Parts: sequence; C-alpha cells; structure tokens
Amino acid sequence: MARDLTPYGGFRIEAIADLAARYHGVPVEIIHVGGEILTTTAWQAAVMLAEPEEASGLIARFDTDPVGARTFATERFGLTAAAPYVIGRELFPAARRIVFNAVGGADLAHADASLRREVLAKLAGADSLFVRDRATQAALAEDGIAAALAPDPVAVIAERFGARIAQETTRGEVAGIRSYFPAGFVAVQFAAECGDDATLDSLARGFDAIAAETGWGIVFFRAGTAPWHDDLDAYRRCAARLATASWRIFAALDVWQIAALIAASQGFAGTSLHGHIVATAFALPRVSFLPPSLAGRSNKLAAYLATWEMPEMPGVVDLARLAEGFARAIGVAAEARQSHAHRLAQLYRRTAADSIACIRSQCEPGQ
Repeated sequence: MARDLTPYGGFRIEAIADLAARYHGVPVEIIHVGGEILTTTAWQAAVMLAEPEEASGLIARFDTDPVGARTFATERFGLTAAAPYVIGRELFPAARRIVFNAVGGADLAHADASLRREVLAKLAGADSLFVRDRATQAALAEDGIAAALAPDPVAVIAERFGARIAQETTRGEVAGIRSYFPAGFVAVQFAAECGDDATLDSLARGFDAIAAETGWGIVFFRAGTAPWHDDLDAYRRCAARLATASWRIFAALDVWQIAALIAASQGFAGTSLHGHIVATAFALPRVSFLPPSLAGRSNKLAAYLATWEMPEMPGVVDLARLAEGFARAIGVAAEARQSHAHRLAQLYRRTAADSIACIRSQCEPGQ
C-alpha cells in the first residue's frame, strides 16, 4: 500500500501491486533490504498497514478466520501472495536481477506450508541471497537453498549517518531529554505484548534496580506504532509502577529522533531488534528481553543475537534478570564494544558490495 512516511523522516512509499503493473515488462533490479520478510504473511501486513482505528476491528473479525483473513489481504493489496514482501519474477517477469540483502525468516521452519513453498520458490530464483541469522540460513538449507550470512543493514547506521544523528541529539525531544537527565539515561522500549500487569510489575522492578545502580533516568520510547508493536499506555502503566526511578516518555516518531535518542543514551533495554542493532552500532551497552508469549519460541530477536552479538553481552535475558543483564552489559569495555560495532559494519559493507556487484552483472543468475 502507498504511504507517505516523510513526516517521520522516511520516504514516499508506493504499493507493490502498482509497481508491478507499471514495470511488468521492464528489466528492473529488485533489492530486498533487511527485514523479517520471509515469514510476514499477507494478513499480518494488512493489519500492520491498517489505520489504528481499523486494526482492532480487523483482528477481532479475522483472527480466527484464516481463509477470510487471506481473502481480505488479497483484496486490500491486489496481490495473491502469501508472503507479499518476498518479490519474485511472478510480478516482475523481466527483472534483470533480484537480490535479497540480509533478510530474515527465523521462524520459517515452522511457517504454514503454503507460505513456505511460495518463499522457497521465489528464493530459488534469486540472483543473490544473504540472510541475517543462522536460524533462517539453516531452515533454507534443509530445503536445498544455500544462503550466505550478513548482519542487518542497520549495522552501518553509526558509520553512515553518525554526523546527522549527532545533530539530531541537539534538537527536538532528544535535546529536552538530555537536559532533563544530565547524568544520563537508559533508552527503554518494549512491545505492547508486555502490557499485562505481571510483566509490567517485573519490568518496573528491573528498571528501578537499573536506575538505582547507575543513577541514570529511564526514558520510554516507541520503535514503531503499527499494531502488535509499541504502545504509550503500556509505558504509562509501567512508569506508574516505578518506585524510585526518574522517568520520561519520549513521544517523537521521527526515525532520526528515535535513532538519536538511542545514540545519546547510556544504554538500551528492550524487545526491538532494531533498537538493539542501533545500540550495537553506536557501541552502547544493551540488553534485550522477550514478551512472555515468545518465551521459548523461535523468533527474530533471539535468532539474530545468537548469530551476531558479542559473547560478553547478555543478549536476551529473562525478565527477572533484567537488571543483572544490564549490569553485565555496562561492564563490557567500551573498546570491545566499539571493535564489535566496527566488525559488523565491515561485514555488512562487504555484503552490500557483493550485492552491487551482482546488480552490475558480475554474478551468475541464481547464485
């Protein structure tokens, strides 16, 4: 679906169906850049792209009706694909090159059979295929598709956009947060799935302990506002449970302000994969946790950190050990964190160079 994301620091986005109609016979190059696209279903995409006031009604109407949900998504997007973000030559038959650049599908092995068949068929025709975690790589290997590993593209955000983000830290809401917490703050984010009372109680205890140990404030921010993502009300309810920590809620949704908030912080704690990756790129202490509904299940956050996080960092921790995990993170030497950030950026740059070489006809189709 078409969207104008310029008010949030993004771009004007065109619908895939419209692009497919316009470029049906054109020898285009298609690059899939990052994202957990291999397992995102058409129904999930339809809900995430719905207006907030529409999304809850759609979930109530179709959440237990997979056939109806698929039909609705087909009508909404004008596409019959089960995995609409995985683009192949069925839509662009004249495509000269199709590149998958550090994409994810950590739960592909457990995906619906029809979606899996579709994804595998499209990937089999790819000219270049890099995935961003070993779980995705292993799932594809089981079906005879070889994929190379690469960090997520956001690994280069500090190197590529560090100067711009540094400017952002001096204005807007980020500047206000820095002024309010001159001794420093922790950038905190968590998915709306963490909004039950028991989880909020546990999180509040962890944030209180982190603040008591470090003297830093707690700043809640949203990494995204699509359905199933982050929710201000859950943050307010968590903040109300804090006994001693000083806190603020960061409301900005501009992507550069969000990146600047993380970069200006003393560390990150949250459920967002890209929040963790941004913190890694800026060589910050970081700790991640999962909503209780994902505990023990395959998921993109755990899969990515198991592949790329430095062993000294805690990675994904249990909620009860959140403060302990953050203490371990801040104990990792700054030089080691910086070295790791540089290594991941360097690895991704090599991947990007390989993708560019492929687009410039220096690779064989299907390789």
